[in-house]
Amino acid sequence: MKKINLLLILCIIICSFFVIMSELNRGIVVILKDSSIVLTLLFPYLLRRLFKIKISEWLILIWIIFIFISHFLGVVCSLYNEWYYLDKISHTFSGILSGAVGVLIIKNVGCKNMLFNILFILSFTWMCAGLWEVFEFTCNALFGGDAQRVMLTGVNDTMWDLIVAFLGSICVSFVYYFKES
Repeated sequence: MKKINLLLILCIIICSFFVIMSELNRGIVVILKDSSIVLTLLFPYLLRRLFKIKISEWLILIWIIFIFISHFLGVVCSLYNEWYYLDKISHTFSGILSGAVGVLIIKNVGCKNMLFNILFILSFTWMCAGLWEVFEFTCNALFGGDAQRVMLTGVNDTMWDLIVAFLGSICVSFVYYFKES
């Protein structure tokens, strides 16, 4: 599984490189935004090294698929502009992924209170989704753009992003509850 994950990461980085090289005339902000895929792909490995967190290769595979959908297809290839529902799929998947990370945290801490654990999973996802929306807002304010589609939808896009992430974490909470009880 580890070799498959590393091969997928390498393929995505190579594909990203070719896309980025074709857009060199679009400016430094676009190049930096698209190039950040390298850091996002390697994030689980950085967590492993820096914090000695045990992350399964399956969770890393899910992360790689998420980054491929959200960052490569959505950002680097600009499919968020072409297919509106890719954003909702990506945010739902982020809720599932952050919920799974919440479960990982719970397992490392060892808390046995089911109600607390489920509330933690849901809250952790809300925090991650909220921080992401603040990050998008900050990038819009600093660099221009409209990643949150405020000009088109007002706050609807942001609110739906938060809602579908929460729905993803509810799914993780159900799985966690039935698996652990």
